[in-house]
Amino acid sequence: MWGCVRRSSALLAALACFWAGAVPADAPPRVVSMNLCTDQFAMLLADPGQLLSVTRISADPLSSPQVARARELPLNNGNAEEIFLMQPDVVLASTFTSPTPIAMLRQLGVEVVQVPAVTALADIPDTLRAVGAAMGQGDRAEEMAEALVARLAALPKPPEDPPVAAFFYANGYSLGAGTLSHDIITHAGFANLAEQRGVAGGARLSLETLVTAAPDVLISGQPYPGNSRAEDVARHPVLDPYFAGGRVILSGPDWVCGTPFTLDAVEALARTRAALEED
Repeated sequence: MWGCVRRSSALLAALACFWAGAVPADAPPRVVSMNLCTDQFAMLLADPGQLLSVTRISADPLSSPQVARARELPLNNGNAEEIFLMQPDVVLASTFTSPTPIAMLRQLGVEVVQVPAVTALADIPDTLRAVGAAMGQGDRAEEMAEALVARLAALPKPPEDPPVAAFFYANGYSLGAGTLSHDIITHAGFANLAEQRGVAGGARLSLETLVTAAPDVLISGQPYPGNSRAEDVARHPVLDPYFAGGRVILSGPDWVCGTPFTLDAVEALARTRAALEED
């Protein structure tokens, strides 16, 4: 029996040496991402084979702008056990990620880099640089960051009297100052009704308040399949003129995280504003 154990231990040691030798010393770290937003940065920056796994939600077309890429990779549920077995060198997480799996991974000796959530377009280049540094992709990240800075600088100046947009999601949820969505619409040349009402962060906006304020456009979410009572208010018949007049903008996956794709959302929204003003 002990001979078998010794032979097994020798085999494991040999395999460990084999795999260690198979990875070049200067290879970038093997990475697992356990947050939707860090998924997006990691998929943009990784070398082929460097990114071991991203979260399952990155394969959801309503949440992720890189669905096709995500579906090429193993998907994880954010559990410490499954991530540890992938043997990553670095795990990317958000500052909002559950602390329990992060603590477990760190106790097991895995490096976990927590990336703050982006709440302003101006933060995207530095977030990109931070993820690039963690992944050993600093040069690639810097190139992308500089391109983003140039795109931000090229955005047209907002009009002096901007049209008013109102966020109106399920349960009447709206978004005010200090949010990424607010920064998106203000850079695209809209005023935010919730901010005008003194809202910072998120808050519920009543249907009565919305109708009385009569904003120029509504911004709502892409509905999931099936029915939800929470979504009924965002499709209330009193809002039919907005839908019939093409004055409802559906925020998509480019809005979810502050990434280079968010600039696509800003530029598309600015074109929508210009077209509405021409009408």
